Amino acid sequence: MTAMTPGSNLPLNTVRVTVDVAAPVRLDVSGLLLAADGKVRSDADFIFYNQPSGPGVSYRSGGGSAPDSITVDTGALPPGIERIVVTASPDAAGQSFQGIEPTATVRDADGGAVIATFTPPKLGAETALVVVEVYQRGGVWKVRAVGQGYANGLAGIATDFGVSVEEEAAPTPPPVAAPQPPAVPPAPPAPAPTWGQPPSAPAAPAPTAPVGAGKINLDKGRVNLQKNQTVSLVKGGRPLLSQVKMGLGWEPAFGGRDIDLDASVIAYGPQRNHIDSCYFGKLSILGGAVKHSGDNLTGEGAGDDEVIVVDLGRLPAEATGLVFTVNSFSGQKFSEVAKAYCRLIDAASGEELVRFDLTGAEPQTGVMMAKLIKQFSGEWEMTAIGEFVKSRTVRGMVKPAAQAL
Repeated sequence: MTAMTPGSNLPLNTVRVTVDVAAPVRLDVSGLLLAADGKVRSDADFIFYNQPSGPGVSYRSGGGSAPDSITVDTGALPPGIERIVVTASPDAAGQSFQGIEPTATVRDADGGAVIATFTPPKLGAETALVVVEVYQRGGVWKVRAVGQGYANGLAGIATDFGVSVEEEAAPTPPPVAAPQPPAVPPAPPAPAPTWGQPPSAPAAPAPTAPVGAGKINLDKGRVNLQKNQTVSLVKGGRPLLSQVKMGLGWEPAFGGRDIDLDASVIAYGPQRNHIDSCYFGKLSILGGAVKHSGDNLTGEGAGDDEVIVVDLGRLPAEATGLVFTVNSFSGQKFSEVAKAYCRLIDAASGEELVRFDLTGAEPQTGVMMAKLIKQFSGEWEMTAIGEFVKSRTVRGMVKPAAQAL
């Protein structure tokens, strides 16, 4: 067994090699298949917990009690693949590697014999690492110790190697019936119109909520929303400008099979322009004002499966709309989910403020659960959406979510 140092390499005397990555905390480990240009050929070359197998490369979860691992079968790799990088990032949102340096153990995948170990030294603010790489040089497959760190998490690594981690779509213009909000409130002291108010509506009186929707506040305690119903996050006449949590939950499919759903939040500007997306591959956006708890792979267990924390007071001024979505990356339809819900929680007290239980699921792979929209008065309003779309990833939700604002 060899203890490797950064930049060192060893020839492999086995066709199949496994790389275990362990640390004092739980890690997300992944492998990327790279061509001669140092990029993946498509997102299918990104092997991780949501996509655990590809040509010649597979991922195995340690379940939190054992290391996650990537196995490379060099004899089964597609032509043109010259390098496989093994990456790791802490599972906890925003956690760096300082004080929790990981160790990679390279071993024979069939016999189990340890070939080498590598612990990257002197880590600090890094939230993701390229730990080691398996590469071909002169017809010989080798392993190299890398230890290259990234401060912007797994999304930074993925972007560097050509994985599409979010959709860079052009801003979606507002529909004709919903004009762009003015930069400043109009001169009259009465409330300005909110998004979706027809241009012909007067600005002076507060708009009446559409029939069947209704707008309420939090004065009477927890609110159970129906589809298209809106609640103003105001209690006692004061805006709830504090840290809130959006918990999203679901149960395994009716037949008892696990179902892997991914919760996300998409941030928009006042013209419905996409600002950023927070999801399992990018756990913190907008300077940390929005944070994701990490991925749940089964839906097992009581309580929220994934939680997104939103610090309303720290959101930048340009972020005026948030849409909360859930996708089925594995392709299972929501008609196979026993139930799904979202709930808004006061992060300081743990009090549940608003709840929306989704019923009547459709055979689609994406759903827009709810939206938070900032009014000109500074208060935030939450509206239950419950609209289904065909999309397995948050990238495909950007345009329909903009239209739902």
